[in-house]
Amino acid sequence: MEATIDSTMSKGKNQMDDALVHLQNELSKIRTGKASTNILSGIMVDYYGSPTPLSQVANLNTPDSKTISIQPWEKTMLAPIEQAIFAANLGLTPQNDGEFIRINIPPLTEERRIELVKQAKSSGEECKVSIRNSRQKIIEFIKSEVKNGYPEDAGKKRELEVQEMVNNFGKSINELIEAKEKDIMTV
Repeated sequence: MEATIDSTMSKGKNQMDDALVHLQNELSKIRTGKASTNILSGIMVDYYGSPTPLSQVANLNTPDSKTISIQPWEKTMLAPIEQAIFAANLGLTPQNDGEFIRINIPPLTEERRIELVKQAKSSGEECKVSIRNSRQKIIEFIKSEVKNGYPEDAGKKRELEVQEMVNNFGKSINELIEAKEKDIMTV
């Protein structure tokens, strides 16, 4: 029984780790007013009929804090890249000069910054819900094992371990959200 509880707790911890990684990825996509190639990370480009990540058909870089530069490896990819950026609905306007695509990152208004902070907090809340769901599954499993003969005091101890793990993840989530909020609100 001990081994199955350890296995369940390990699986639950992995799910919580995955939720935290997902949150980090989501937060990296939220604009902060500074140029970052992470903003373009989810964009898929039609590359000879198959959707391909933008980073696999072009070189992405940030020549300065307000500009993203995209240099496709094939000039024929300029138009599909431009279309994919428009289709992603990021609120960014690509400028095609025949060699490169440049994206100027407009400064964020105070109103937009507040919206982005809300979006970040919402992502954090979704992550917390996912972690609480994992906690619930683990605790239900521990309780079923207690009914099947696992010692009750050991079960309570395991439940406390799970709660401590959830508390630590909650602290990590709050730290990520606070850092992102500070980054967004910094002009």
